[in-house]
Amino acid sequence: MVLPFVLLLLSLAVCPAFAPKWWARHYAKSALGLGAVTLVYELVALRNFAGVERVACEYVSFIVLTVALFVVSGGIHIVVKGRATAATNTAFLLVGAVLANVLGTTGAALLLIRPWLRVNRDRARGYHVAFFIFLVANIGGCLTPIGDPPLFLGYLQGVPFWWVAVHCWPIWATAMGLLLAVFYILDRRHDPHAATATAGDERWTFKGLWNLFFLAVVVAAVFVQKPLFLREAVMAAAALSSFFLTRRYFQHVHQKNEFDFHPALEMGVLFAGIFATMMPALDWLRLHAGDALGHRLSPAMLFWSAGGVSAVLDNAPTYLGFLNALSGAARAKDISQLLLENAPGVLAISVAAVFFGAVTYIGNGPNFFVKAVADRRKVPTPSFIGYVLQFALPVLAPVFVMIWWLFFSG
Repeated sequence: MVLPFVLLLLSLAVCPAFAPKWWARHYAKSALGLGAVTLVYELVALRNFAGVERVACEYVSFIVLTVALFVVSGGIHIVVKGRATAATNTAFLLVGAVLANVLGTTGAALLLIRPWLRVNRDRARGYHVAFFIFLVANIGGCLTPIGDPPLFLGYLQGVPFWWVAVHCWPIWATAMGLLLAVFYILDRRHDPHAATATAGDERWTFKGLWNLFFLAVVVAAVFVQKPLFLREAVMAAAALSSFFLTRRYFQHVHQKNEFDFHPALEMGVLFAGIFATMMPALDWLRLHAGDALGHRLSPAMLFWSAGGVSAVLDNAPTYLGFLNALSGAARAKDISQLLLENAPGVLAISVAAVFFGAVTYIGNGPNFFVKAVADRRKVPTPSFIGYVLQFALPVLAPVFVMIWWLFFSG
């Protein structure tokens, strides 16, 4: 029953590159059809009503948060005039990565992807999209539970809010430094004038900043846990208020952002299929990962195994699966005991889930939005396979090996 999930992954990898027109017409049928096969098996054959309900709740929470941030950020327009330099581009990515810990990777990515493409409008290449996904949409948000969905799930499980920042910041700083250095070299190499161009003429204008209020409401709602779906209701109300007020009084902001719901619809449909079809894979992971890994539950093993799964599954449920496996193998009564007895293991899972979410477009929700916005602006965005082979493996793999060697190989 893992076959529908494998077929969906293959479709995401192959069809947009080799049959883009067919995929544009039939992606919904493919994703929802394969998801329906798994749901019928879970509900009829296994009668796993509780499991399906749990996954459905996780999907609703995920999609409401993601779409709410998409809608609210679409009401903020940042105008950048002037020509980007290699230095200002690198600083832009650093600021976006830091901001991801406050707004979440989704909020920061959706707020900044348009001005990022706009400031590089005359020379945007595939690596501009790839490094934005690496740094702003994923790795940058590794310091707080707000930063990335896996860390928020850990916070709900009992991991203290500041535990992540205290333990992750050296790893975060190392990865950020390496990736920013690589980006700076690439930017200078592909556009030598970018190293010496004058940035003094750059001007930044912000419109629709009142939507920051609704953005704050969405972020604050993340901490609401009970009653069921109150958090999602608050987020939806903030998003709807933002959308209709912007449409009524500041419609030009939506027009300049070329705002429409197609990227949100595409991501919602594809992740509906992903959440449905990955249930058998995650169930196996929860039940057997501890036995399969056995005594090899070292931080190094957890880093590579949790990271590898996070690259092809959504990283949030993968994080929970490995955290549960580690708890079971360690016979920990609660998260406090697990952090006391095996903090390096929890750290390895946390870092891997966040970092490896950047390896593919499906590793983390914001990746799809960034690609969709770039596609609409005719930026030469790499295909699913091209992204992995041209950027993720050559750039991220050496960085991850360095992180493993420095922090988890002992």
